[in-house]
Amino acid sequence: MRLGRHIAAVASVLVLASSLAACGEKTPEAAAPGAASGAAFPAVIEHKYGTTTVPAESKRIVVVGLVEQDALLALGVTPIATTEWWGEHPGALWPWAKEKLGSNPVPQVLKPTDGIEIEKVLALNPDLVLGSYSGMTKEEYDKLSARVPTIAQPKGVIDYGVSWQDVTRIVGTAVGKKAEAEKLVSDVEGQFAAARQAHPEFAGKVAAVVTYYQGIYVYGSQDARGRFLTDLGFKLPDGLDALTGTEFGVTLSPEKTNLVDTDVLVWLIDDYAKDKASVQANPLYAPLRVKKEARDVFLENNETLGAATSFVTPLSLPYLLDNLVPQMATAIDGNPATEVKRAA
Repeated sequence: MRLGRHIAAVASVLVLASSLAACGEKTPEAAAPGAASGAAFPAVIEHKYGTTTVPAESKRIVVVGLVEQDALLALGVTPIATTEWWGEHPGALWPWAKEKLGSNPVPQVLKPTDGIEIEKVLALNPDLVLGSYSGMTKEEYDKLSARVPTIAQPKGVIDYGVSWQDVTRIVGTAVGKKAEAEKLVSDVEGQFAAARQAHPEFAGKVAAVVTYYQGIYVYGSQDARGRFLTDLGFKLPDGLDALTGTEFGVTLSPEKTNLVDTDVLVWLIDDYAKDKASVQANPLYAPLRVKKEARDVFLENNETLGAATSFVTPLSLPYLLDNLVPQMATAIDGNPATEVKRAA
């Protein structure tokens, strides 16, 4: 899966010159422990294309995945370059991550349109390349790894399908901060546990995150947005995984529209007023209970909350839990008179 294909499906219709829109189970083997002696280095990480050894602490890290900069910054490490997904923020750092940069230099931004910019990456003279949340090809890996330790996406998961927990663990192992990464994961998972305890009404109810991409596009269980819901205690719609197959989501055919008639439905759109009105006027959507009972929540892709819903990391998740969960709690009551208030 190339970057362009992923972007096209991830965040609705972020149309600039072209669409910049479009992340199961934990895979413990993906974040292999360091050396057998227990020392941080050499660090050994297994991935889709083999095993990479990081011999020593890296000083010039280039991120060719779409989100690894957040895990690095959360662990006190600043990359020299990042890869922009969307948003055009300096350093490809969204507001939830920017404060972690401190006084360190803003990373250079790589903007690939059809794969990794190999020459630009190598020209930066990196000593580590991170691409766990990517669609890195074997050819790209071979070219990069011939010059610099390179970590590709984990084996056993779809491209862009690694969980935020494993991205954090992989990054932590690679930079010699495995214990700190594990604590970071534990802390955020504790926030999920607190949210589940505070909202028992979520348990066992059906929810989905959707966007509009050649129809109603639903994110499945191999995607970060789908996992966010299940981590809160929700279930995804019955039959969704059978439709998504080995992809992170699927565009529903008109006869499958009832699949999104859920207890809570989170929409990722581009224009709050215009796109919300368009969705709710859709003759296939308008008769559904989720619309009639105001169980739908609408978020703009370029606003911080909407972006955090797709850009799922240990830095974005606390913000997401604090601001999206209350909206979902309002929507799930099924009372059209209860207003779902947008995050400030």
